[in-house]
This record gives sequence, C-alpha cells and structure tokens, in this order.
Amino acid sequence: MKTTPLKCSTIMLIEDNAIDNFINERIIRNCFFSKTVLVHTNASSALEYFKNIKKMENISPVLIPDYIFLDINMPLMDGWGFLQGFEKLNLPFDCKIIVLTASVNPADEEKTKTYKNVVGFFSKPLSSTVLDLL
Repeated sequence: MKTTPLKCSTIMLIEDNAIDNFINERIIRNCFFSKTVLVHTNASSALEYFKNIKKMENISPVLIPDYIFLDINMPLMDGWGFLQGFEKLNLPFDCKIIVLTASVNPADEEKTKTYKNVVGFFSKPLSSTVLDLL
C-alpha cells in the first residue's frame, strides 16, 4: 500500500470556534497536508506556546508549525494582537501565517501585508483548494 507524502510536518490552528477547528483539522488530515495539528482556541494561549518554545534549547521540529492558520476576529486577544506579539518575539525559526477569516473587509487583507510572516489571506472555511495553493 502506497502512502501519500505529507506537505508539512506540523500545522497550528488559532481559532475560537470549536466546530471550525474540527472541520479544519479534518480537511488538513484528509488532504494529507499534515499529520500533526496543534489547536489553540485563543490567541493568547498560542502566543504563550511560542514564548515557551523560545526558551527551549533543543526544540523538536514537530513543535514548530510550518503554517499557522489564524482567525482575526476572536474575543480577548484577536488575530491582530497575536500578529503583533508574534513579531515581537523574534523567534529563531520561521512560521508561515495564513489568515483564515470570515472578515470581508478589504482593509483587513491590506493590513495583513504589513506582517512579515503572513503569506496568505483566505475566507473561511478552509478548503482543499487553499491547501493546494500552499
């Protein structure tokens, strides 16, 4: 039996909606995009994750997401707060960030271009078409 190679080692979802997380994780796995999917239901816990990783000496590659799928509109800390905090961390590794949002505001897409790690802006829901573009 032939196995399909995965495109990525690890993906992180930062999304406050549990149903969206469930669907996104299923799409990622069914499209053989990544085996490891880290899920954070709020931006501040995801930022804390990266602060803790930065303190580690020998970081396992599986802990570093190749892509972060980030929702913009979340309570407490939104996606913008995450992006600002993420850039300030100056991590010793790169993560590509995909903004995956329900926002239809063109200004949001323009604003994402000011963040160096953001490589894409897509409307929810995640689809195999989006994954094929990465």
